[in-house]
Amino acid sequence: MESRSVQVETATGKALPTASVAPQRWAQSARGVRFVAEVSSNHGADLARSLAFVEQAAAVGFDAVKFQLFRVRELFAPEVLARSAAHRAREAWELPDAFVAPLAARAHALGIGFGCTPFHLGALDVLRPHCDFLKIASYELLWHDLLAACAATGLPVVLSTGMATAVEVAHATRRLLDAGCADLTLLHCVSAYPTPPEHANLAAIEALRALAPARQGAQVRVGWSDHSADPAVVLRAVHRFGARFVEMHFDLDGAGAEFPPGHCWLPAPASDVIRMARAGIAADGDGEKRPAPEEWEERAWRADPSDGLRPLLATRKDLGP
Repeated sequence: MESRSVQVETATGKALPTASVAPQRWAQSARGVRFVAEVSSNHGADLARSLAFVEQAAAVGFDAVKFQLFRVRELFAPEVLARSAAHRAREAWELPDAFVAPLAARAHALGIGFGCTPFHLGALDVLRPHCDFLKIASYELLWHDLLAACAATGLPVVLSTGMATAVEVAHATRRLLDAGCADLTLLHCVSAYPTPPEHANLAAIEALRALAPARQGAQVRVGWSDHSADPAVVLRAVHRFGARFVEMHFDLDGAGAEFPPGHCWLPAPASDVIRMARAGIAADGDGEKRPAPEEWEERAWRADPSDGLRPLLATRKDLGP
């Protein structure tokens, strides 16, 4: 991971020391499960609030923070914008290009990764110097030019697969790998906001794993993009289906534009589920059946096979009169 020299201030105005730092937590989490805070449009186009998202993501335990870079007039067809005031109003949700560099610097200063979703080809020129990964949204899965352009950056690519069929996912995956993507993560998700747990279909994570082709020089992982805001769903995705990348929509305070539907996580519950997921992974062990270090002393107090009484005969002799 490339080191970057940064000097930034926190949202409270407290300066962080100048240092050449890489996103350590992001790099280290590649060996386990990566948790990514998806800010989406909850930033309010406010730099101080956006920086606070980065700081809270690091404090909560996320490995990376992710924003979205779109322009409404390049996202929707003119006939949609002509008819829909609601779609035109989303211009207020746009992240200014000028925010990208300071947000990435803050993330790297705090040791976490920085990613972003490009929604138009021009966004890649803004993002490439600053991002540790790019995310392609489910709605753009069919746009082959965007897939190829993201792959051509040389950055790791994360692809959400909401609404897609297995054939569409396989096609998009081949397109990315053929265009040179060497680090690809496929995320199962359901493009419903929120997603009822009973509709999460987490077993489809296994289907994505089966779709990931063996390609020399390329690594393909699978994960879960959460829209349920339900701890049970996230923990099941990690512990039962082996999700190694989990994206969680994140809000600071319930005031974000996308919080009302109910698919965003607040800091405290997000911290709890990340902690539980990591504790569960740590509990997996290596699978070899043997006494744990804490059990060795207790072994001497097992029932002796000669009479069925505790402790073993040798231990009884050591007890003295």
